[in-house]
Amino acid sequence: MRMNQRVYGVVGIRSIMSNWNADMTGNPKTLLTGEIFGSDKAFKYPIKRMWQLQGKKVLYIKSYKIDDDKLQPKDLNERYEELFGKLDDKTPSKEVLKNLFSAIDVMNFGATFAEKKQNISITGAVQVGQGYNKYDKTNIEVIDILSPFRNPNERSESAQATSMGKKIVTQEAHYFYPFSVNPANYDDYLSLGIEGFEGYTVEAFEQFKQACLVAATAFNTNSKAGCENEFALFLYCKPGSQLFLANLDSYIDFSKKESKNVIDTSRLKEHLKDSMDQVEKIEVFYNKSEVEFISGGLECIEKGLY
Repeated sequence: MRMNQRVYGVVGIRSIMSNWNADMTGNPKTLLTGEIFGSDKAFKYPIKRMWQLQGKKVLYIKSYKIDDDKLQPKDLNERYEELFGKLDDKTPSKEVLKNLFSAIDVMNFGATFAEKKQNISITGAVQVGQGYNKYDKTNIEVIDILSPFRNPNERSESAQATSMGKKIVTQEAHYFYPFSVNPANYDDYLSLGIEGFEGYTVEAFEQFKQACLVAATAFNTNSKAGCENEFALFLYCKPGSQLFLANLDSYIDFSKKESKNVIDTSRLKEHLKDSMDQVEKIEVFYNKSEVEFISGGLECIEKGLY
C-alpha cells in the first residue's frame, strides 16, 4: 500500500567505550571544531545489514568474490547480477527500475546506478542527516592491544616480540540523527509503467522504522560493541499536510542526571506550537531503564524501546 504522508524524526544512538564511526585514522569522526559526529553512512549500514540478515534484497552493501585466488569486493554490476540476473546494454530501463525498487535499501534510501548504458539516479524517500554527539563531556580513549603475532617487517630490537596495536573509543557519546520521509520523491516514477511499482509503501516505511529502533544494538562488531539504540522520535504529518520541517535534532537537548541520560523535547514543543494542527501524531521510543524523557508538554505517545 502506497504511503501518503511525510514523516520527520530523530534517532538517538549511545556509544559506551566503543567507536560508532571512525575516520581514516581510527579516531571518531570530528569537525574542524572538534565536535564529534557520525555520518549517515554509519547510520544506514547496520540497518542494511539487519535487512540482509532478515533475507531481504539489499543492493548497496559489500559482497565478495574469489578472483585469481584472491578475495575481492564485487563491483556494482556484479552485485546487481548476483541479485537480479544478467545486465547488458539491451536490458530495458523499466526492468532495471523494477529490480532496483525491489531492493529494500533502494526503496528507502534511493540509488545512483550507472552501469551498462543505464544512467539512473533515484532520490530516496528517506533522507538521513549527520548525527551529532550531544554529550559535552565525551572523552576519547586509546587502548593498547597486544597482538598474538610478531610483525615480520619490524626492524627494531622488538622484531622478535609480538606487535602492538591500538583501539580508539569514546568513553561515552550520544549521537542524534535527523531523518525525513517524503513519499512524493517517487511520484515521477509512477507514470512510467514499472511492473508492480506503486511508489513508496507503508511496508517499506515500517521496515525502516523497525530497523531504526534496533539495528545499532543488533550490529555487534568489535568496534560497535557498546553502541546501542536509546531513543527514537517519529512525527507523522497529516495526509495532504503542507508542513515542512527542518532537522528536528536541533530542538532536542541531552544531559546527564545521576544514573540517567536525560532527553528533553521542550524546545521541540515550542518549535511546533503553531504547527500541531498539521501533525497526526508523534511517537517517542526510549530505553526506559537508562533514559529519563522530558516531553516539555509535547503531545506524544511514549513507548519502551525494547
